Amino acid sequence: MIDNFEAKILDLESNNFDGKEINEATILRYFTSLNAQEFEATASLFAEDGVLYPPFEEAIIGKDAIATYLRNEAKGMKFFPNDNIEQVQESENIQYQVTGKVETPLFGVNVNWTFELNSHSEILSAKIKLLAKLEELLKLEPAAAKKR
Repeated sequence: MIDNFEAKILDLESNNFDGKEINEATILRYFTSLNAQEFEATASLFAEDGVLYPPFEEAIIGKDAIATYLRNEAKGMKFFPNDNIEQVQESENIQYQVTGKVETPLFGVNVNWTFELNSHSEILSAKIKLLAKLEELLKLEPAAAKKR
């Protein structure tokens, strides 16, 4: 029997991902554009001075810088958000948390995304946190090294 996560992977890999579980349109477009490797479209979801906070790196500020970063760093990755999206703050801006998994050509890792959207549904910030212990990350080996 295929579990929910495996079914979502199959949907994403076959481009059938409909994101029904994500009801915030901007966040849905974030994941669908990333999985389509359409990084300019992903960056266009950010406010002009929007910020991407990737793990272990400095903040990436502005649409052009975000598009460049994604072209260089996210190529070949697949993003699998879980079924639930949690609204964690409501004020002038709304903050959402999404958990899921990222598959790279070398490994997969559980991830938490925190999005802050303004009243125009533009992404003010997207913080990406790996949900793995440092010890687990240090054990990861490139696929080529494992074949030796």
